Amino acid sequence: MKKVVFAIGAIAFFAFTSCKENASSKIKSDNVAEAAVRDEAAKAVPVMTFEKAEHDFGTIEQGTPQETAFKFTNTGNAPLIITDAKSSCGCTVPNPPKDPIAPGETGELLVKFNGQGQNQVTKTITVTANTEKGSELLRIKAFVNPKGAAPLGPVK
Repeated sequence: MKKVVFAIGAIAFFAFTSCKENASSKIKSDNVAEAAVRDEAAKAVPVMTFEKAEHDFGTIEQGTPQETAFKFTNTGNAPLIITDAKSSCGCTVPNPPKDPIAPGETGELLVKFNGQGQNQVTKTITVTANTEKGSELLRIKAFVNPKGAAPLGPVK
């Protein structure tokens, strides 16, 4: 038993004493500079700033196509890339820009609504991009009157 304890102690002694090199001598200055550049670039984030996040088409007749453009500016400090735009319903089709939007530049997301539904209708568009939040929500709404019916919409 004493031999086993002695052997384990000797192995531990050699393992710990062989690792006593100065760790700071292993750092390469090129790697430090490269990491600093990488970390600084990671802080650069695009920001989507919309002129409006909701559009109201007002009172429309059922089946009457509508469209609007949500204008936005990249107020961040990195190129904005929109990877996806989805609607809460197939009756609404978002069409985002395909090219990256540089910092300070503007773009617009075209949204087409086919006018389906009845009464008060609200649809949500989720825009997925490389922003800090990762997604933005937009809304369209309309009061849809049945075809041929007398206008009922909300009183304004």
